[in-house]
Amino acid sequence: MHRRGVGAGAIAKKKLAEAKYKERGTVLAEDQLAQMSKQLDMFKTNLEEFASKHKQEIRKNPEFRVQFQDMCATIGVDPLASGKGFWSEMLGVGDFYYELGVQIIEVCLALKHRNGGLITLEELHQQVLKGRGKFAQDVSQDDLLRAIKKLKVLGSGFGIIPVGGTYLVQSVPAELNMDHTVVLQLAEKKGYVTVSEIRSSLKWETERAKQVLEHLLKEGMAWLDTQAAGEPQYWLPALFTELYSQEITPEEAKEAIP
Repeated sequence: MHRRGVGAGAIAKKKLAEAKYKERGTVLAEDQLAQMSKQLDMFKTNLEEFASKHKQEIRKNPEFRVQFQDMCATIGVDPLASGKGFWSEMLGVGDFYYELGVQIIEVCLALKHRNGGLITLEELHQQVLKGRGKFAQDVSQDDLLRAIKKLKVLGSGFGIIPVGGTYLVQSVPAELNMDHTVVLQLAEKKGYVTVSEIRSSLKWETERAKQVLEHLLKEGMAWLDTQAAGEPQYWLPALFTELYSQEITPEEAKEAIP
């Protein structure tokens, strides 16, 4: 006895059912998307009202400003993305970070002869605050990082290097790879490093350590002390604060660079 095949009517009925399910799924997805878009628009409207109500606090209080930036990030809004539009007109944040970026560049250029284009975030923060004066709008280290990220977009050589629990700000277009970053992190505690310390801590060959250190010397980011006891020491001026506490003229600093 032969089994009867599935008839054409059954196949058509099945396809019709599948099409209806698919259509229903598409409608549900569109409804969900429309609802999410509506919620997002409402959130943006509420965010704009919040910004309008608290704009003075956002401008003056660095901690409040960080929280506001985080709120914006949750819905993909970047108040710094454009110098025009609601955010710039309402809060003046575009102008604020533009001016802060200019001040960062000025500080980095003024200290380049001392540190070779590397400066700790803490030192940069102190110098920027000093330049702004007592009555200027307060800025935080988070503000500096946001302004530097905007400078990076311009391809101006600015970069941020994590070192321990802080950051080094690079203000020159030097090529620094992971090897250089690791050596900078190793030098963080004492402000200097030696070839033998690199070999011992990182398990590198001597040639690899020397190549990294020679590159830092060439870029002016390290100073070589050949008179140190034991073996030469490679000092990173951005990492030892004693340099900034001394009154060193640009001429003296240039003479000190090997």
